[in-house]
Amino acid sequence: MAEIQPVRGWRYNAELSAHIDDYVSPLFDVVSQKQREALYRNELNSIHLSVPRGEDPAGAALARLTEWQNAGVLRQDELPGIYVYYQYFRLPGSSREYCRKGFMCHIRAYDWSENVVLRHENTLPAAVNDRAELLARTQFQTSATHGLYRDDDFELERYLDEAMQDPLYQTEEDYQGARDVLAVIQDAQVIRRFQQVLSRREVILADGHHRYEGSLAYRQARLLAEPGHTGREPWNYHLMYLTNAAADDLRILPTHRLLLELPGGLSDAEFLARLEPYFTQLPLDDAYDLPERIAGKPWAFGLYLGGQSFKLRLRPEVHAQLDWDTTPEVKNLDLTVLHYFVLEKALGIIGPDAQRSWPGVAYVRTFSECLSRVDRQEARAALIVNEVTMEEVERVCHSGAVMPPKSTFFYPKTIGGFLFTSIRDDEHDNGFYAPHFAPDSGL
Repeated sequence: MAEIQPVRGWRYNAELSAHIDDYVSPLFDVVSQKQREALYRNELNSIHLSVPRGEDPAGAALARLTEWQNAGVLRQDELPGIYVYYQYFRLPGSSREYCRKGFMCHIRAYDWSENVVLRHENTLPAAVNDRAELLARTQFQTSATHGLYRDDDFELERYLDEAMQDPLYQTEEDYQGARDVLAVIQDAQVIRRFQQVLSRREVILADGHHRYEGSLAYRQARLLAEPGHTGREPWNYHLMYLTNAAADDLRILPTHRLLLELPGGLSDAEFLARLEPYFTQLPLDDAYDLPERIAGKPWAFGLYLGGQSFKLRLRPEVHAQLDWDTTPEVKNLDLTVLHYFVLEKALGIIGPDAQRSWPGVAYVRTFSECLSRVDRQEARAALIVNEVTMEEVERVCHSGAVMPPKSTFFYPKTIGGFLFTSIRDDEHDNGFYAPHFAPDSGL
């Protein structure tokens, strides 16, 4: 189903790559303003291409990209390849070192209706337009989105491990504490095997919905402008990091909800009273017990309110009241239950669209931050949730529906500046579409 192609990657030159930590950057939608300002001070940091600034940000990015290419700051590899990308990381409270294994390549930018690349969340039009404008001006991709394919036989991992014996470079530690390692596979027969495996797979978009939709928008514009297109033009493709959904090292972290306000001036007692018809409420002595007390329990949540802690659990008989127009797979999610019975029924924020735009909720990944912000009276309450499972993500995607906002946080994030790719028209002439790499040919 999914067509992938090798790329002739653009990378920092050998001298700069030896200090790659100085030039990589967080993704545009997770970098904080403080991080941005520190990175902008480095004139060669990739953030100048991925999150440009100024009156004409996309124009500034194009000017800088042209300058870097002419000066040899960025150099293009001679041969097309599939780029192996490993991320080594640890989770809080665990001594285990995980290694998420994957590879970067170009994938055809399939429209959602083609059901090859599947989404699990909605996007914001303004953010999509920003990414599409940047891509249209630079025709350059600065960071890979994250896609998931399922291969229970782990057929490709041996090729990935073999390539990792001779890495191109690695970070010491990126902004999130992970160690990122890059290698490349340029053997035509091995690349052909990657293409064959992916040609039988759907891909779930784990992270990077706005960047992917930016590629879709740019491709659609080019299709309309060029009625004689062949379908092989480089702008038909998108840079993606693909990992195996069957792997144990694929981690999804929870994203908790902070209630910055209680609508209508509700008191703490009134809020609890509004929850009572829907949830059992078990007071706990120690707020730090909340994650353990809800772990693995469906429709269970932690509530931290006014210095008090409660385990909430949906009364099973009320679940049938959940009448949103969505699939059973979405209705069964913890976060759908939370958004419907807490935000809509208890707080009166009616419907997913109103909840998505309501300024009274914030999304926080760190449990301790939730507690401290309530204690500092920066928020009225914290709702602690379990992580979404990979099986739930797959079920929702295959049902054709989307999850509530901020349902998944795949960890760690990919980084910008580790590998760049071009979708300029002249990429036709550099081996990108060499015949022996075409997906329907033999080797």
